[in-house]
Parts: sequence; structure tokens; C-alpha cells
Amino acid sequence: MLRLTPVAFATAATLFSTVLAQTTLDPIVIKGSKFFYKTNGTEFFIKAYSFQEDVGGNGTSGTNVNFVDPLTDSAGCSRDIPYLQQLQTNTVRVYAIDPTQDHTQCMQMLANAGIYVIADLSAPNASINRIDPAWNTDLYSRYTSVVDVLAPFTNTLGFFAGNEVSNNVSNVNAIPFVKAAVRDTKAYIAAKNYRTIGVGYAADDDATIRAPLEDYLNCGPAEGAIDFFGYNIYSWCGESTFQASGYADRTEEFSNYSVPAFFAEYGCNVPEPRLFDETLALYSSNMTGVWSGGIVYEYFQETNGFGLISLSGNSVSALPDFTALSSQIAKVTPTGVNMASYTPTNTVARACPATGAAWDAVSSPLPVTPNEQLCSCMVQNLTCVAKSGISDTAIGTLFAGICNPLLNGPNICAGIAANSTTGSYGAYGMCAAVDQLSWAMNSYFFEQQAQNSANTDACDFGGNATTQTPSLPTSCSALASQAGQAGTGVVTSAPTGTGSSGGSGSGGGASTTTSSAAGSALVPSFDFGLLKLGVYVSVAVMVGGGIVLM
Repeated sequence: MLRLTPVAFATAATLFSTVLAQTTLDPIVIKGSKFFYKTNGTEFFIKAYSFQEDVGGNGTSGTNVNFVDPLTDSAGCSRDIPYLQQLQTNTVRVYAIDPTQDHTQCMQMLANAGIYVIADLSAPNASINRIDPAWNTDLYSRYTSVVDVLAPFTNTLGFFAGNEVSNNVSNVNAIPFVKAAVRDTKAYIAAKNYRTIGVGYAADDDATIRAPLEDYLNCGPAEGAIDFFGYNIYSWCGESTFQASGYADRTEEFSNYSVPAFFAEYGCNVPEPRLFDETLALYSSNMTGVWSGGIVYEYFQETNGFGLISLSGNSVSALPDFTALSSQIAKVTPTGVNMASYTPTNTVARACPATGAAWDAVSSPLPVTPNEQLCSCMVQNLTCVAKSGISDTAIGTLFAGICNPLLNGPNICAGIAANSTTGSYGAYGMCAAVDQLSWAMNSYFFEQQAQNSANTDACDFGGNATTQTPSLPTSCSALASQAGQAGTGVVTSAPTGTGSSGGSGSGGGASTTTSSAAGSALVPSFDFGLLKLGVYVSVAVMVGGGIVLM
């Protein structure tokens, strides 16, 4: 096993002791389909490693809500950076950032070592869920808070708005929510006057959706399109070739892509130890005209067996994969172009994919921009609202009953619709689950009152709702007017702040009991031709004019 030499230990000590004397790295910028150092214009090829433990990379779904952000562990950064330097690292990918912690020391140590960061904006408990996709105020707050803590550092290279959110034909309806997140994160970066930092997506290598996904994320207005495409690809295993691995085909597919593309994860671990012949191919002339390098999965050894090093306490041991990769990466000398002399030829974005059996997500409109002020104004102006402390299970059950079009008509929940296969988005479809529930309760309440003004149970909902005196502050008038009485209007006012209310909801004293930033209550993706009710429909029944919980 390889261990640090005295020189390497001295390097680690130097990194830590000089952390306050930060090296300000030249920001990486995008021109056409390539990355460049901003000042000298040299093309930048990513030589990177996934740099976080137990967060669900490599196509897995992370559930560790108590993840450790490696960029907040200065001792760990001091320990690991010398090993990263032996691998000629110029970038690390971090899957989950803790925006409540300070990142200064690690970011400065990485900068001193010439290392940039690509950070995912989501977290294991706060991401766009392929099963029940949403882009809401809670996620907007999460994403923008990550931007806020990393944007000030010049060695922040970019952000991923999603990682393998859709992985087959059955869940491509989640991708419009990712694209909306890209649009709104880019707008937030601009509104905060941060330097331009790219926002992209990391896709898996699923042949059934590969082509339309690439097109969808690149098509349409630039403000809503990705700035770069990350490809998680494990098709080169052992002694393969450029052609046999599929690398030649993928390179041809991306030859006219209008934004940078790179491998966001790579490194098939069959056989073991890995040979990393694909690393030589990735930085060869066969690929460097199209691809901007890649990110090896992964630095830390975990149960999946992809690690380059193992940790025992605070002691690092380099594994055979580390030795093999350090040997291969030392051989690569990618040849690029200079930004000043580079004239992009692939400037035309892809056409949006047609909808059909293989791709059912419409390209326009996209889900609405989360706006916490709008949600707060809406709840204040309701008569019937959800009570404080209502559970996630009750929220899901009540949605299933209230918003069932077979029972209550097709329009009762139109104001909170979020249907990416039809492009139907209510103005309040981005609000927190409890706020959306209050909207649905209020709609049902007034419908029942219209039928029978003496119905005193219409705002009861099994004891989960209460009445209040509605109010509309002057500051809310324009927003309410744009949303319209039915909640189906288009709100053009941009959100202010970061929507940092978390999962608490807005008015009526209502709050969910979830500890997740994104909430765990099921809010159905309302399709008013055929409502997706989930399991809750079996426990919600109509009794007279009111809904009760069984």
C-alpha cells in the first residue's frame, strides 16, 4: 500500500499553514463547447474525482440525511489533497453541500493546490425525485443556499442541478423540473451579481432515453438550457477499445453539442483492480475535440468497491486502483485550443424532442419559478386553511380525496397543478405541500358553500383544517392579480431572496412535521384526465359534503 512520503507530508502541512494566504485561482469560463482559463485562455480539461463518502453516487439513491460535507472538514482536506495531487487532480466533485457550515478553509486549500470544485445542488434528502418530481420553494431554497456559500470562491467551476434524475422512459416526466431548476438557478446567480458560473446536469447512460434527454436539456431559450452536460458512463470495462466500449459512438453523438460535455462519473470496476485504459482514450485526440475530460468514481473506498484510497480513522492507504490510475493519468497530455483563436462551429442548440411513447415530457412551458412571497400571499388570502402540525401522511391522504376529479371535478386543484406531460402548471404548484393543501381545502370549501351555504363541515377535513379571516396586503396585490382567482394565471414577478422558509409552509400557522428540506409529503402530479392518486385514494372517502379520514 502506498503511503505519503515525507515530502508529501510537508506539502500537507504547507497547505494548511498557508490557508489564509489563499491562491486566487483563475476562474474557468465557457466558450462554445469548451472550458477555458479566463485570463490566459488555455483550454481546461477536467481531471477529477468524486470526493465524498456515502451520498449515493454511481447511480444509487442516497438516503443518508446526516451526510458529511468534505469541504467543511479542513483536517480531512489537509490529509487528502496531497493524494489528489499525486493523481494530477484539478477538480473534485462533491455530491452534497451543507450550506450551514463554513467552507473557507477547504476551498482555500484546494485553490492553493490548483483544484476546482463542481458541486451538486441537491442533497440525499432534498432533490428532485424521479417518482414524484417537483420544483418547489423548499428545493429552490436548498439550491440557492448552496450557490450562496460557493459562488464567492473563484475555484467553484460549476453546479449540477440533478444527477440521474430520470433513468428510463417511465420517469422522463421528471426532467422538466430539472430544467426549471437550471433556469431558476442561472437566474438567481445573475440576480445576485455573482460571476457567471455554469449550471448543468449529470445523466446516466440509458440507451432508451439517451438521445432525447441530450436534446431536451440543450433545446429552447438559452436561459433555460444547461451550460454543460455531465455523462455518467461505465461502458469501458477492462481491456476494451474506443469502438467496442461505445466511446466512439458517444463521441459522434456529442460532436455538434453546443455546450461542454464531460464524463461526470466513469471507471468501470470489472475486473479489479481497474486498468484505467479508458483514461488514456478520454484525453487522446480521438476525444478531446468533443469531451472536456472526466471525473473518476470515486476517491474514497466504500462497499461498492470503486475507491482509490481507504481510510482507517485518519490514516490513508492508497489502493491498487490508485496506483494504476496515477500511472495512467501521468501519461495523458491533452492538446486543446486557445480561447482567443477558437471560433465555435457548433453554435446551434438541439431541436426539442417530439413527445410520444418514448418521451412524454413537453418542452414548453416549464414548471413555474418558486416564489415564497407568492405562496405566503396566497395562504393569507384564503378562508379555509390546513391546521398547524398536520402530518405528511394526512397531507397526502387529503390531497387524494380533495383533488380527485371523479369526485370533485377537474378544476378544483388546477391552481396547484404540476403536470409535465401536458404542460399544465398552476401558479401555486411550486408552493410547499402544506400551502398547496390549504389552496385545495379552500377551493373545496367554496365549492361546497356554493352548493349549500349551510354546510358547516366543508372546512373540517377530519379536524385538519380551520377557517381564518382572509387578508391581502398591498404588497401582494400584483402577485395575486397575475395568479388569478383560479390560480391558473402566469406570474411574471421574480422571486426575492432564497425562499428560505424551508418546509414550514406559510400562513394559518400551518407547518409540516418533516425534517427534510424538500418535505416528504406526497403531492400528486395532477393530471386532470387521469389523476395519479397513489396509495392514498384507498383511505380517503366522501361522506356527505365533507371529506373525513378513516
